[in-house]
This record gives sequence, structure tokens and C-alpha cells, in this order.
Amino acid sequence: MSDVEKIVEEVIQFRRDLHRNPELSGEEYRTSQKIQEKLDEYGIQYKAGFAKTGVLGVIKGSKPGKTVALRADIDALPIMEKTDEPFKSEVDGKMHACGHDAHTAMLLGVARHLQNRLDEIEGTVLLIFQPAEEDSPKGGSQTMMDEGVFDEYTPDVLVAQHVWPSLPVGQFGVLPGPMMGNSDRFKITTKGSGGHASMPHDTIDAIVVANQVITALQTIVSRNANPFDPAVITVGKIEGGYRYNVVADEVTLEGTIRTQSHDMKDKVKRRFFEVVNGVSESMNAEAEIDYFDGYPATVNSERWAERVKQTVINMHGEEATPSVTPSLGGEDFGRFLLKYPGVYYWLGTSIGEGQKPLHDPNFKLNEDAIPYGVTTMAQVAIDTLKDLKGDE
Repeated sequence: MSDVEKIVEEVIQFRRDLHRNPELSGEEYRTSQKIQEKLDEYGIQYKAGFAKTGVLGVIKGSKPGKTVALRADIDALPIMEKTDEPFKSEVDGKMHACGHDAHTAMLLGVARHLQNRLDEIEGTVLLIFQPAEEDSPKGGSQTMMDEGVFDEYTPDVLVAQHVWPSLPVGQFGVLPGPMMGNSDRFKITTKGSGGHASMPHDTIDAIVVANQVITALQTIVSRNANPFDPAVITVGKIEGGYRYNVVADEVTLEGTIRTQSHDMKDKVKRRFFEVVNGVSESMNAEAEIDYFDGYPATVNSERWAERVKQTVINMHGEEATPSVTPSLGGEDFGRFLLKYPGVYYWLGTSIGEGQKPLHDPNFKLNEDAIPYGVTTMAQVAIDTLKDLKGDE
């Protein structure tokens, strides 16, 4: 068995252990401890405790140079797993339904792989194990930076990869510019006045008001947004009412707004307040709005997106980088990229027929993608450092 095969086998076993023992945002204490144990085993220096459970590993190459940082998110989701995997979650109501278990395990595999190639590393590689990626709008990246994760080593380039179930194994998605979207959240409470269902004229029905608000919100995308500048408004949760013969006095709506450009984000946010307040006022009701500015769009640097693409082509051929379009999924890595240049790309992990999307209780990940994830990310780090060396 080759060194890479041994690393991949260890990555798979580590990933399965994390999958059995998922931990939610801000609670990743076992996960963090397991990461530290592996770094100790590999002889890699690190600091822990950033954003409570975050870890920063440091690999110094045999030659001097710049610094590239590789990031993996480590938290799970509050989802009850429904798969038939033999290593399915053993914790009720918690699941690695977004592949962060694989991200974490693969980054450890990258670390071990790079330790075997120190003579090829011209500079320093940082290993960022980031907590609370799913905890929008707060997240974990900003907290790690605020707590000094880059005080000693400042990255010249940041890199992250994310499993992507709509791409087959062996393919990668990478684009210059926007890769993931702005992801805001909102909570609306429509307030009317209740009463008996047989006497609606004496009430202000909060359910009817909420219904009109939901319908009107869709006109922002259909009539105010440029069709070539993506925007999505989704109401994902509704709560209200007491029983069948009572007019509700209060209804709560929760949802999300996704955009790609900052201009569209500002426009949709402004219209959101105008529409919600306007519709409510027109029906003699009140609206209480809580709006949470979430993760900024993840915008790749053109140079480093091209670097990843070229590395993939060199390793796997032209067909490994198919044409892809950006996603409006939110990503805390976007906050890193507001301060440092870098690139975020997708790793194909489809199981084929029956594949469920990220965040689905039946989501599965094709472990055949793990060798691609480990070896490619390691090579991206080496190639990026070589490019940076050329700038000196």
C-alpha cells in the first residue's frame, strides 16, 4: 500500500468517526480534541482555542517563502440523520449533512501528505480548522480573526474546498469572482388583533396579513431585481394561531434572502422593509422585523481561481474542470476573503442516482472522492507557494 493509500484509508476512518459523533456550532469540543491528537501524532505544531474550538496548525517547508492557509469547517447540523450508512450519526438530532466531517478529515490528510513533501514546500502552510460555520449570521471565521489566529502568521492566500454532490467524483468546480452568495436571515412578526372566527370584522387577522406579506415579498425578485443579478427570498418557517375557530393575533415568519452582488443585497434589503411594512400598514396591522446581515458573498481572486484550475488540469486533465455556475448558498469563508485574497472551490462527491443535496437528512458523500480532495488540495498549496515565490 502506497503512502497516499495509507493516508486516504486513515482519512476515511477519521471521517466516519466524526460522522458518528457530530457536534453543533460552538460545541465541537470532541472534534477539536481529535484534531489536536492527530496533529500531535503527525508532529505538527498548532495552537487551539480560537472561537472556543478552532485550531491552527503550522507546517513549515524546507525552503523559505510566503504563507498559504488551508481551511476546513468542523461543525455539524441540527438534523436527524435518515441514511442507512453503517457509520450514521449516533447523536439524536445531529448530523454531518454538509460534509464538514470530510473537510476536517481531508485537511488532516493533506497535513500528513505535506509532511511527507516538506522539501517541495517553499514557505509555510497554515491549517485552519474553523468552528461554527453553520452558525449564521455570527459564524466562526470572524471570531478566529478577532482572537488573533493570524497574528503570528499572516496568509498571503487562503484556500478552501467544499464537497459538492451535484458534481461527479473526479471533477472540480472553480470560478473567478463570485462563487457563493450573500446569505441574510430575517424574522417577521405580524401583529393584528384576535377574536372569534365567526366575527372576523372585529379582528385584524394576522394569518391573512402574513399571507399577503409572503406573496408580496416574491414581487421583489420578480419585479425589482435584475434577472441577470441573482436574488432569492424564501420564507422557510411560519408559526401562528391557536385553534380552528380563533382568529390569530400574531404570526411569525422566518426566512432567508440570498443575493450575489453587494448592490443587489442592498436593494433587496431596502425593498424588503418597504414591502413588509407597507403591506402590514395597508391592512391595519403592525410588523416587527428582525433582520440579520449574514455571510458576505464568497468572491474568488481571479489569479488564485486560475491557479486551482491549472493544478486540477495538470493532475486530472481538462475534463476535471467542467463549466459551473455560482451558488447562492452562504459560506462563512467569505469573511476570510474580505481581508485576504484566496479561492473557494468544489470537490465532486456525487454517489450518482439517489443523491440528495447538502443539508438533507438523507445526504450521502461518495468516499471515492477523498483521494482527489487530499492530493489536489496538497498540490494546490505547493503550487500556490511556488507562484508566490515568483513574486519576490
